[in-house]
Amino acid sequence: MSLRERFERLEDREKKLLGILGIVAVVGGVLIVPLGVAAALHSERTANQELRDAILALDTAKPEIDAARVQQKAIEARYANPAPPLAAYLSKLAAEVEIEIPESQDRQAVPHGKRYEERSTKITIRKTGMLKIAKFMEKIAQSGHPVSITQLSIRKRSVEPDSYDVDMIVSAYDRKADKAKAEKKPGTPKPGDSAGEVQR
Repeated sequence: MSLRERFERLEDREKKLLGILGIVAVVGGVLIVPLGVAAALHSERTANQELRDAILALDTAKPEIDAARVQQKAIEARYANPAPPLAAYLSKLAAEVEIEIPESQDRQAVPHGKRYEERSTKITIRKTGMLKIAKFMEKIAQSGHPVSITQLSIRKRSVEPDSYDVDMIVSAYDRKADKAKAEKKPGTPKPGDSAGEVQR
């Protein structure tokens, strides 16, 4: 039995339903293509807009990124100039402002994460005027090495005018070399070596 014969044997209600179903199928087929294209275009527009927004955000943040890069380079440059052994170095700076350091004590190095290490030395200064103490601290701050005064105690002597006793802890920070760079330069001394101590 052919399809035509089967269709003619259907009741009127069934023929109407079949006709409606055919119309729906045709309309659906006609609409699917533009709807699919519209959905694809919308998705593409959304992706393009997100890309434009990301580019705009990068352009807006460019000054901040540049400033961060400059700051990072300054930090790297400072760590590239390692501090020498502290006790001798501080004695040299003190002598330049006519201060004597009768007592100094190196402390055990303290690691800070995987890349940095802190070396510190405690020094004692006796019977010294405030101007010389200030000049000495200024020399430490302007040394160009990654060093800082991490603890300070100043006591006025009761008898002598402008006479102070000072206890001070000065810390130097060493940045460990990258493993790749260290492998390329096997002769580079490591932090703690007696000759050419590499410190930050």
